[in-house]
Amino acid sequence: MDIILGLLAIASVIGLAMLMSSNRGNIPFKGIGIMLVLQGLITWFMFNTEIGRIIIEAIATVFEKLIEFGREGVDFVVGGIAMTDPDNPHVFFFDVLLIIIFFATILSVLTYLKVLPLIIKYVGGALSKVTGLPKIESFNAVNSMFFGQSEALIAIKSQFHRITENRLYIVSASAMGSVSASIIGAYMTMIPPEYVLVAIPLNMFSALIVASIIAPPDVEDEDDEVDVKNVTESKSIFEAMANGAMDGGKIALIVATMLIAFLAALELVNFIVGAVIPGASLELALGYLLLPITFLMGISPGEMLDAGSLMGLKIVTNEFVAMLQFIEMQEQFSEKTIGIVSVFLTSFANFGSIGIVAGTVAGIDAEKGKTVSRFGMKLLVGATLASILSATIAGLFL
Repeated sequence: MDIILGLLAIASVIGLAMLMSSNRGNIPFKGIGIMLVLQGLITWFMFNTEIGRIIIEAIATVFEKLIEFGREGVDFVVGGIAMTDPDNPHVFFFDVLLIIIFFATILSVLTYLKVLPLIIKYVGGALSKVTGLPKIESFNAVNSMFFGQSEALIAIKSQFHRITENRLYIVSASAMGSVSASIIGAYMTMIPPEYVLVAIPLNMFSALIVASIIAPPDVEDEDDEVDVKNVTESKSIFEAMANGAMDGGKIALIVATMLIAFLAALELVNFIVGAVIPGASLELALGYLLLPITFLMGISPGEMLDAGSLMGLKIVTNEFVAMLQFIEMQEQFSEKTIGIVSVFLTSFANFGSIGIVAGTVAGIDAEKGKTVSRFGMKLLVGATLASILSATIAGLFL
C-alpha cells in the first residue's frame, strides 16, 4: 500500500508541475525518467544494501570527526563562558551554528585547490550527457550540492548572457532546492546524518526534474558552455582559509539573525491566533493543510498532523526553525516518518529564499533579478514540490 501511495505522490508532483508548465510540448520526459530511475537506484543502494550502509556510515563518521574538529575551535573561543543552566550547557549558536565556520573553511580550501570545481564540472558534464539536459543547468545543479544559493548562482555569472527566462527558472530552482556543504555539519547535529546525506543527491535531481517540467529548456549548442576557471579569488591556501572562515562567520550570523526574527514572529503569530481561536497555532493549521500530502508520502495516520506541521513550518520560516522543533518531537515518530521529514527539511525551499535568490541574481544582472522576483512564488512552489518528491522517494525505501 505504501508503494502505491508513494507512486501516487510522485505522479501528483509531476502532474502539478505540468499544470504550471510554460511549454508542455517541450518537456524533456526522457531526461526526467532517467533522473527518477537514478533517484530510485541511489536511494535503494544507500538504504537497502550493505555496501550502501557502510558508505553512508563512513561518510557520516568523517563528518562527525570534522564536527569534532570544529568544536575544538569553538570551545577555545567560547568554552569559558558561564552557562545559565550548568545542567544543560547546550547553546545552539555555539554548538551548531559556529560549526559552519570550519566547514566553510574546508570548502574554500577545496575550491582553491580546484578539487571541487573539477568534480562539479565533470559530474555536471556526465549528468548532462546521461539526461540530455543542458550543461549549464546540470553544472549548476551539481554545484548546488556544495555551495549555498548565492554562491551557486555566482559561480555561473559569466554564463548569464546565455540564460533565457526558462533557464533562469531552472538554475534558481536548483539553488533554492539545494543545501550548502558548509551547513551540512550543522544539519547533522540536529537530524540523523544518513538522511541528510541521502537528501543531497535526491534534491539535486528533484529540483532539476520539477524545474525542467515547469520551465522546459530550449537551448542551442553555442549557448551551452561552462567555464570554471575563475571560481575563486583567493591567491593562496591561507587566503582561501581566511576567506572561507569569514564567509562561514557571515552565514552563521545570518542564520542566527533569521532564527531570532522568525522564532519571535512565530510566537507573535501563535499568540494572536491562540487569542482568536484558543488552542490553535500556525503549525497546527499548516499540519491540517498538508494532510493530503503527508498521507500520500506514506506517513502513518497518527503522525501525519505533526509531520505536516513541521513541513509547513519549514516553508513559512526556514529549515532551522523546523529542525529545532523536530529535535523535540523525534521520539514520537516512527523511523520511516523521521526519514521522510528529515529529507523534506534538508533544503532551502522557504519564503525567505525567494529574496535571497532574487537579490543574488539582481546583483549579477538587474533585469534578470526583476524576472526572478516576478516568478518568486512559482519558484517556491517548484522547490517545495522538489522537496516532496525527494522525501517521497526516500520513504519508498524505508
